[in-house]
Amino acid sequence: MSDLPKVRRLEAVGFRAWPAATVQYDGSWLCRLTAGHPSRRLNSVNPLDPSDTRDIAIRLEKAAKRFADYGRPLLVRQTPLAPPELIAFMDEAGWANAGRTAVMMADLASLPRDEGLDHLPSRDVGRFVDARIRVAGDDPALKPGLTEIINAIKAEAGLFIFEEPDFGPTAVTIAVQDNDLAGILQLGVAEERRGQGLGTAILHASLRWAKLKGARKAWVQVEADNAAARALYSRAGFKDAYEYSYRGPNAA
Repeated sequence: MSDLPKVRRLEAVGFRAWPAATVQYDGSWLCRLTAGHPSRRLNSVNPLDPSDTRDIAIRLEKAAKRFADYGRPLLVRQTPLAPPELIAFMDEAGWANAGRTAVMMADLASLPRDEGLDHLPSRDVGRFVDARIRVAGDDPALKPGLTEIINAIKAEAGLFIFEEPDFGPTAVTIAVQDNDLAGILQLGVAEERRGQGLGTAILHASLRWAKLKGARKAWVQVEADNAAARALYSRAGFKDAYEYSYRGPNAA
């Protein structure tokens, strides 16, 4: 059984750390849509109360129309907060499962005490977005949408970029410090520089910054079958908190 109060808090800070352009509630179902970016986390229905089971079919039909207006497929993010009746409805309808994501947490007290800030975060969102797109090999057309998302983060965000003079950006990540919690997002290492410890280095740099800002625990969301990423976070002290998946009639 999941610790539902912990899940609720992590869900709330996760929404604030990666804000959608449009947010609408249908009861306790949170509908997040973002025309400028295809991220599933930004384009999904998020049920937040296991007891909210009224009119499931009607509400999903309404949500599907709203998603269609944005040119998005209907996706339900199934966390431990999803009502069992909704899960049964999706199972019965044969809704596909689009993969699992693990939410992991670490206690920042376990970080070495002698750390300093050897890497300072950037305040240049445009520079970070360019570096992230290059490191991840993403479509440059995503730049406006990603820029809008990062600019919309209300909590303090540290934008970390590692670079080499003759290569350019080698690794990036964002640390979002929200009171005593810090989220690690968008961590990536250039394909040509993987296996050299850069992922560990930039992760620890961002965690040290978050700790000095007052965060006591860190969280991250990582695809459950991404063994390399999970190993990276496990070595840094992260442990599984809960999992979620995306479900939809056309999610496969």
